Amino acid sequence: MGSQLRALTEVIEPLIVMEGAGVRLKRSIATARLDYLDPFLLFDHFGSDDPADYLPGFPMHPHRGIETVTYMLAGEVDHRDTLGNAGTVGPGDVQWMTSGHGIMHEEMPRPRDGMMGGFQLWVNLPARLKMTVPRYQDVPAATIPEVVRDGGERLRVVAGEVDGVRGPVKEIYADPSYFDVTVPAGGSLRQPITLGHAAFAYVFEGEGLFETGPGGPGRAVGSPRLAVLGDGDELVVRAGEQPVRFLLVSGKPLGEPIARYGPFVMNTREEIEQALRDLRDGSFVY
Repeated sequence: MGSQLRALTEVIEPLIVMEGAGVRLKRSIATARLDYLDPFLLFDHFGSDDPADYLPGFPMHPHRGIETVTYMLAGEVDHRDTLGNAGTVGPGDVQWMTSGHGIMHEEMPRPRDGMMGGFQLWVNLPARLKMTVPRYQDVPAATIPEVVRDGGERLRVVAGEVDGVRGPVKEIYADPSYFDVTVPAGGSLRQPITLGHAAFAYVFEGEGLFETGPGGPGRAVGSPRLAVLGDGDELVVRAGEQPVRFLLVSGKPLGEPIARYGPFVMNTREEIEQALRDLRDGSFVY
């Protein structure tokens, strides 16, 4: 049996939004156009050479019921929380934070060499894990393996597996794959994706031609755009005269109801109301 190609179902142009204390972001998931791509709740791209776009940062704020994934390209983010954790996420680093039953934290960006850029992804937790113990997986750039194929394609493997090489992020319910992919000019990528998993590609440098089927013309996706992928077990992307770079992310859908209110994502409105009561009475973090 041959492979089943993943075609594009939608191409999303990010919206400009302001979050935190006044951080300018490009948002592709959690908008009127694409509210939710189960299990992915939100996807933001931040990046600017104007400090006014990001220096206000994200002062102390709560999360419950989700995981947040921060991947830095440039600059740094200082973080700390009410559980006593603190550190810095720098260029090439990843932080995978499981908020579980509740965490209060802050994220304050600062430039390095005048640059700031990266991504944040929110991943839903299943009902049985929404009140789990919070934890961090801090992943330094040096521990993220990069696979280089014969055609010059490069894949940084944050989570999941490429050609037998596994990423350092493990024990995540959604069984995610999270790759930073570069296809050189004139090159092509042929990459397996688990059948039945939700998947998207976020093109942030250059333009790629995403194949849509045997003999089809394919569809060009330039940056910055998020391409929602239909089901299948393989993706094929070709680069033209310039290289293309994109994130390729996939994960197992939960198929559960969601109720969301800002940084809280639960299964019912009653659980959201409980989170707000916990926040008011001081029992949110324990």
